[in-house]
Amino acid sequence: MNEALRKAELHRYLRTAREVLLWKLDGLSEYDLRRPLTRTGTNLLGLVKHVATVETGYLGEVFDRPWPEPMPWAEPDAEPNADMWATEQESPERIVAFYRGVWAHSDATIAALDLEAPGRVPWWPPERGAISLEIVLVHVIAETNRHAGHADILREQLDGAAGLRADNDNLAPGDEAWWAGYRERLEAVALRAAGRT
Repeated sequence: MNEALRKAELHRYLRTAREVLLWKLDGLSEYDLRRPLTRTGTNLLGLVKHVATVETGYLGEVFDRPWPEPMPWAEPDAEPNADMWATEQESPERIVAFYRGVWAHSDATIAALDLEAPGRVPWWPPERGAISLEIVLVHVIAETNRHAGHADILREQLDGAAGLRADNDNLAPGDEAWWAGYRERLEAVALRAAGRT
């Protein structure tokens, strides 16, 4: 596969992962977007803010194309995990607009550079810091998909919505009764395997 096709394919995977992550926010209340759903406080709006912030670094700063707007949550003196949740002043619309702006900035980097274009990741150890656009794209795709998976589980906990996209859930076919029976079967297998029955 030539470079143009490889780059287009990587870019397609990144765009798909971004859309999947944002889809997990659709139709939720302000509370459900922000509420901590794990012991470590993981929340849907925070995942989007975090992924957007990460992307500004890898597809911006790494290639000397820094994000042009202030991100106080990413400053060295910011409180720990400040990129993992949205303040009351940071509306869902503002976080989504920030992420979409990051997409445009990152997409300009992708369009402007060859896959072999060199970059430097200043927060990695020096011996690993030299990197190409191609490897950065793989890294950002993996990061975005990792957090889209987190978002998928959080969303399912909130209202049962699950799957890849609104128009293609990519799940086994089955109604509520089928899924309830499936889950019960898995629970029974887990109990037997653990010697609890």
